[in-house]
Amino acid sequence: MMPTKKMIGKIEHYYPHISVAVITLTDSLKVGEKILIERTEHSFEQVVSSMQVEHKNISAAKKGDSVGLKVDQPTKEGAKVYKIVG
Repeated sequence: MMPTKKMIGKIEHYYPHISVAVITLTDSLKVGEKILIERTEHSFEQVVSSMQVEHKNISAAKKGDSVGLKVDQPTKEGAKVYKIVG
């Protein structure tokens, strides 16, 4: 079965000096899940290695949460975030 992608939010802010993106979630997300960050000229996949809410490490976040996510590559505000399923 082909993996599918499900939109779970978009990048609200990006901190390049610490490689952290802030995402407001429209669905749940857990550490260990694979995501795709997509922008017109640049997209990349990564496994979620760590997430934080209010500077505290968490292992799972739910719809409506605003989370800080360590990203493997630079990104920009407005980039769409998808969960890779399957």
